[in-house]
Amino acid sequence: MPEYLIYFNQQWVGDHPEEWFRGRVEPSMAVVNEMKAAGVWVFGGGLEEDAPVYAADATSGETMITDGPYVETKEHLGGFCVVSASDDEEAKVWAGKVAEGCGWPQEVRRFGGVPE
Repeated sequence: MPEYLIYFNQQWVGDHPEEWFRGRVEPSMAVVNEMKAAGVWVFGGGLEEDAPVYAADATSGETMITDGPYVETKEHLGGFCVVSASDDEEAKVWAGKVAEGCGWPQEVRRFGGVPE
């Protein structure tokens, strides 16, 4: 079955009080548990906002590792999950459930095949 990335950028979350975020834990975990029970859950998690971020760039022919996100990036990944769904329609259903559970928008994209 194809695998899909369901994800959000941190900027899509919006500003909410701490109690609002605590209120999203139960519905979000309910969706994760539903995905696990359905056998579609592969992996997922939220990214720490205050953790170190590193950028790796090898476009100059030499690999440079620097602190901080890539400078031109206006948005950054906030969290994601990978699901194994039968088709695009099923993946969209799961993305909708994740969006409902989290309380903010999600995007869903299918992974391409592994090059031979």
